[in-house]
Amino acid sequence: MDLAKNFPRSPYDMLAGVVMLPRTIDKARAFNGGTLGEYHYNCPLDQKVLQFFGVNHEAFAQKLKELQTDEKMAGWLGGTKSREEKDKFNNSMRHLEPDTPEKKQWLAEQIKLHCRQVRTYFDNLDADEKRFYTE
Repeated sequence: MDLAKNFPRSPYDMLAGVVMLPRTIDKARAFNGGTLGEYHYNCPLDQKVLQFFGVNHEAFAQKLKELQTDEKMAGWLGGTKSREEKDKFNNSMRHLEPDTPEKKQWLAEQIKLHCRQVRTYFDNLDADEKRFYTE
């Protein structure tokens, strides 16, 4: 995946019942291939996904080189958490908002940039990557 030319998947997309996992895989693929562009693998949102599964970013990227496909990665990770754990994680990630004055100010600037109410980090990513229209 060349993230200098394409967007990674939306943070709302799911794999193995977990949001953000497909996006983290896309970024790890680009990391492995040296094609991250302006993206950052192991950003704070990636870290939350990796921590949830109990794996560090180096091991995750290496496992992706070995397994290669989303389906095999889902099989490797999918059975490690219960449905209840996944639901709790997904809900916390979908509603994750800034928790410091600096981060709140940053999001306020993003709202002005996108000309619409952006409340969560996921919304901001989708707005940046033109997944919904701004008015």
